[in-house]
Amino acid sequence: MRALISVSDKTGIVDFAKELIEIGYEIVSTGGTANVLKKSKVPVIDIDEVTDFPEMLDGRVKTLHPKIHAGLLALRENSEHIDTIKKHNINLIDLVVVNLYPFEQTVAKPDVTPKEAIENIDIGGPSMIRSAAKNFQSVGVVTDPNDYDKILDELKKNQGILSLITKEYLAKKAFSRTAEYDLAIATYLAPVPLRYGENPHQKACYIGAPYEQLQGKELSFNNIIDIDAATSIVSDFDQPTVAIIKHTNPCGVSCGGNILEAYKKAKASDPISAFGSIVGVNREITTDFAEEISKLFVEVIVAPSFSDDALLVLQKKKNLRLILLDDKESPWDYKRTKRGFLAQERDNIKRGGINMKFVTKKSPENMSDLDFAWKVCRHVKSNAIVLAKNLATVGIGAGQMSRIDALDLSIKKAKQHSLNNIKGSVMASDAFFPFRDVVDIAAEVGVEEIIQPGGSIRDEESISACNENNIAMVFTGERHFNH
Repeated sequence: MRALISVSDKTGIVDFAKELIEIGYEIVSTGGTANVLKKSKVPVIDIDEVTDFPEMLDGRVKTLHPKIHAGLLALRENSEHIDTIKKHNINLIDLVVVNLYPFEQTVAKPDVTPKEAIENIDIGGPSMIRSAAKNFQSVGVVTDPNDYDKILDELKKNQGILSLITKEYLAKKAFSRTAEYDLAIATYLAPVPLRYGENPHQKACYIGAPYEQLQGKELSFNNIIDIDAATSIVSDFDQPTVAIIKHTNPCGVSCGGNILEAYKKAKASDPISAFGSIVGVNREITTDFAEEISKLFVEVIVAPSFSDDALLVLQKKKNLRLILLDDKESPWDYKRTKRGFLAQERDNIKRGGINMKFVTKKSPENMSDLDFAWKVCRHVKSNAIVLAKNLATVGIGAGQMSRIDALDLSIKKAKQHSLNNIKGSVMASDAFFPFRDVVDIAAEVGVEEIIQPGGSIRDEESISACNENNIAMVFTGERHFNH
C-alpha cells in the first residue's frame, strides 16, 4: 500500500506518517514535507524517485506527472487500466494526504504583495486532490489534519483499508475544499468592486458574470441581489411586465398592454415602498416610461434595452444606475451561510398548470390572475401571501413568521390604497394552509379565488371553508419556499 503525503500545514503529520508505516504503507513525499519526515526518521520515497524527474521551477512543478496522476486515477477494476499501469511501471497510490498552500491566510495579511499572493496559489495540490477524489472508490484523500485520528482508527481496524463510505465522505470534503480555495483565488484576482456590502462599513466585491451598466454609481451588494430578484420576476412573463423591488421582495408587480401601463399598476400596489426601489422591466425603456419613472426616486432600472431618447431623459439623474437585462443565468441557485454556501437547482415554476387540481365546488373563472399571483408569490420571501387583481398585485405579505401574519400584512398593504382593490381579488400562498383561518379571513375581505400547493393534513378544513364562502381554490402540488 502506498500513501502520498504533501502538506503545507504539517500539524500532526509526523505521527500520522509513523502510524501509516506501522500499518504497512510506504510513504511518497515532496520537498519540505519529505524533509520534515526524514528528520523524524520516517522512511520516505522522494517524489523524484517515483517520477524519474526532478522538482523544477522553484518547486512549481513536482507532482504534475503521469506517474503520479495515473497512480491515482487508474480504475482498479478495469483490466486495461491495470495493464497500462504495469506496462509503464507505475505504482498505484491508495492514500493521498494533501493540504494546500495557505493562500487565504496570505492574502489576509495587510501588507501582502501581488507576487506573494501569486506564489501561494497551489497547483499540484488541488490537482492531486481532484484526481484522488474523482477515484474515491479506490483512493482515500485526506485534506484536513483533524481527520487523521479517525482515518488511523479505521485503517488499523480494517487492515489498512478505508471503507467506501469513508472514502466518499473524504472525497466530498476534498471537492468542497478545492471549491473554497478556487473561490478565494477568484475573489482576490478578479473581483468586481462594489460600493459596499449590505452596509456601508462592509467592504465587498462581486464574483460572477458582470452586469452591463450604462450609467450611475457603482453597485452595492443590496443592488445586485435586488437586480437578481427583479429580473427573475419579469423573466417569468411573456407580456409587458414591471417588478418593483425593495430588499429582495416585490412591493409591486404588474402586467400591462405596455410597460408604462404595467409600471403605473405596479407602483399603485405600494407607492410608499416604491421610493428608493429597484425596477425591473422586460421590454425596452421608452421615453414616456422614462419621463414617468423620473418622478420617483429609484436606485436602479434594469431592462433589456433603452431607447436613445429615454437615455437622454434618464441621464439627467447621474446617480441612477441603468443595467441591461440579459439571459445569463446559472442553472444553480446559491445561498450563503457563515460556514460556506449551499447550491440547489433553480426553482423554475412549471407552466401550463401541469399539476393543477380543482378542489372546491366552485371552479375558478380567473386562471390568468391565479397564474399571475402564483408566479409572483414564488419570488416573495416566505411566509408569503400575494393578493392580485387584473394582472397586478394589490397587496403583498412577505417574510412573516406565520401565514396568518403574511395575510394580515397583504391586507394592510391593500387597504392603504383602497379596499375595493381586495374585493374580487385572487390570493396565492407559497405553501399550504395549516388551518382554515387564512381562508376565513380572505373571505371576509372579498377574495374570490385561491391558489396554493395543498398537502396539509387539514386541507379538508380549508376546502370546506372555501365551499362555505363560495370561493374557488386550486392546488398546485408544488411548494415555493423562498428564504
